[in-house]
Amino acid sequence: SAEEDGSGQVREAGEAQEASPLPEPPEIFVCPITQELMQDPVMATDGHTYERHAVERWFATRLTSPKTGAALDLALLLPNHAMRHQIIEWREAHGWK
Repeated sequence: SAEEDGSGQVREAGEAQEASPLPEPPEIFVCPITQELMQDPVMATDGHTYERHAVERWFATRLTSPKTGAALDLALLLPNHAMRHQIIEWREAHGWK
């Protein structure tokens, strides 16, 4: 027997529905270097937040802001705990593993 699935599409009973794609993360949660959702966000002295492993690699070869290109005096990275917790909450709320 066929049934309407709410989208105007008729599907056969027992036919698997396609999984909904995961929503795109908010841009603020995406590392400017990797373009991926951050897991270990750290703030650099440019005031921007990056994925730790990516910005550490960046600073290994140059001391500039990955976001703006401006010269930096210090390659200091501080954990961005607030953003990390926001990302964890967003991941859980939107089905990201």
